Amino acid sequence: MRLTLTHRTRRYTVGAVTLAAVTAFNGPAFYRYGGEEYHDWHINRPTYKAANGHWRTVDVPERHRINTIHAALLHTGKVLLIAGSGNDARQFDARTFRSVLWDPAKNTFRDVPTPADLFCSGHTQLADGRLLVAGGTQRYEKLGGDVKKAGGLMVVHNENPDKPLTLPAGTRFTGRDNHKTFESKDPLLVPRATKTTNRKTRTTTVKAATARVYVEALQRGRRHQTGTEDNYRINALPTADRRNVYGIAQKLSFDKKDFQGIKNTYEFDPVAERYLPVDDMNEARWYPTLTTLHDGRVLSVSGLDEIGQVVPGKNEVYDPATKKWTYLTKERFFPTYPALFLTGRDQVFYTGSNAGYGPADQGRAPGLWNLRTGAFTPVPGISDPDVLETSMSVQLPPAQSQRYMVLGGGGVGENSTATARRRLVDLNDPEPRFRNGPDLYAAARYPSSVILPDDTVLTTNGSGDYRGRGASDILRAELYDPATDTARRVADPLVGRNYHSGALLLPDGRVMTFGSDSLFADRANTQPGAFQQQIDLYTPPYLHTGTPRPRLRDTAPRTLAPGGSTAYRTTADVRTARLIRPGSFTHVTNVEQRSIALTVRRTPDGIRVTVPADPALVPPGWYMLTVTDGKGVPSEAVWVKVRAQD
Repeated sequence: MRLTLTHRTRRYTVGAVTLAAVTAFNGPAFYRYGGEEYHDWHINRPTYKAANGHWRTVDVPERHRINTIHAALLHTGKVLLIAGSGNDARQFDARTFRSVLWDPAKNTFRDVPTPADLFCSGHTQLADGRLLVAGGTQRYEKLGGDVKKAGGLMVVHNENPDKPLTLPAGTRFTGRDNHKTFESKDPLLVPRATKTTNRKTRTTTVKAATARVYVEALQRGRRHQTGTEDNYRINALPTADRRNVYGIAQKLSFDKKDFQGIKNTYEFDPVAERYLPVDDMNEARWYPTLTTLHDGRVLSVSGLDEIGQVVPGKNEVYDPATKKWTYLTKERFFPTYPALFLTGRDQVFYTGSNAGYGPADQGRAPGLWNLRTGAFTPVPGISDPDVLETSMSVQLPPAQSQRYMVLGGGGVGENSTATARRRLVDLNDPEPRFRNGPDLYAAARYPSSVILPDDTVLTTNGSGDYRGRGASDILRAELYDPATDTARRVADPLVGRNYHSGALLLPDGRVMTFGSDSLFADRANTQPGAFQQQIDLYTPPYLHTGTPRPRLRDTAPRTLAPGGSTAYRTTADVRTARLIRPGSFTHVTNVEQRSIALTVRRTPDGIRVTVPADPALVPPGWYMLTVTDGKGVPSEAVWVKVRAQD
């Protein structure tokens, strides 16, 4: 076929000559304008969106814009956004703690009174639909040059087996040898001592109980620091109590002070839309991971304690029935925010992902952990084991496959190293071992990954350096298909997101992204960064096919037993059905999300779906049930509650 110069082609040719002439006069500014205009046109074409999806910004009223550090989808369809003090020391000092409840369907927002600084807490979904929130911030860190008063750890001993003792904040301790006085910054409960009687020898022994509290000198100046251990009397105690209660401290100095955690625990009620206090944890925790177990109890692991040290392997379990915490009998150390996924009854899988604090040579190897026996079985083969900090871990869909993916990551602490590695492991293998899959779009710390209803995984953003240093934010996203072990790039995000960012799947099949807390605002690292308060929504390609979505009818929330089934009316050509656990995301950690394949059977007017019977595969709680048609287009989710096994 011979090509001819049509009228339209001639017009575009003349336009191109004119464009070249105008550009010669206007230079780079013209290109900027033209480039942005073309890009906007390009990404909004139906064919582009059908292949790559589309991003848009949520309209958030100014008064509801917060430094979102944590986000959790509730079974009401609303999203709880938690900032606490939002990594802002001024807000912390002012005791300004924020939570906002967002309804994505109506795009409405409501402030929620926040009882404590839940910044850097842990959270997980409970079986009844409440969100358990535990830990947070007791005190902000101080670098060496910012420490104005000598301070540190005071261990308070109580040798009285008959009486616990409560010491208020401001309690003063005076050294018996150094005669220096320090005061506690927080209230402290010191348990009663333990008394044991040996019936054979008819002897009684008393073991002192201890509790720890952070203390500071009364005045500034290095002359108030100490260099050796001393025994401290507690001022203002009655004489009888002074014989039994005392403090012991090592060096109280001007060393850097890390963030300190709290024991506070709350259940957020999605119906009443408020926080309800329950019993405190046994340990103060800042940066803890909470993982729901097969029977609905919750495991709490790691975190910085009330003096800023990583909790030394003292892990505990919350029972929603009693609202109380109990220590595990066996201790195991993990760095902060470890990625711990439920894999069996009283068994979790640690992928090696973590965020923030802990020695480089302790508690970082992946493995299977038996909570009942304390046994830990390493899973070998992880590539780049020294750059798992700030990596993202995902249980690949469907959950029955017991496959996991670890994406990106960086070196320990403020290290500038990052990796693009994708590590995969199948725990159903007789001898599971990690292998490498296709690389991520770039070497990235803090990537955010979300399981989608069509069994693909969306991963977006991250940065090439610690907290985006050197303007290293990554404006890319990809869809990974576990069935083919392939990834493809999709529409680029609208803004950069690194530390303190995340993403959640919404019931309508879209994905929200939030947060980002860059250390600096410029490539030269000279200007302080600002928290990214923008919330964006990604609409995946499956919502741009131009075909109607499958629709389930009779969609009132339902409660099923493990192994139970339920029916829905639909005219769609349903191929798959998935139960997707609502996510709870913070600090590159979302161990909640999992997608479970359901058995689908045709009925005269629709389908009947059956839930797997294994509670380790389907822990009790609320789930989004979605179905997909032959083209992979998902329905909007309906809510199903799976109750605990009898």
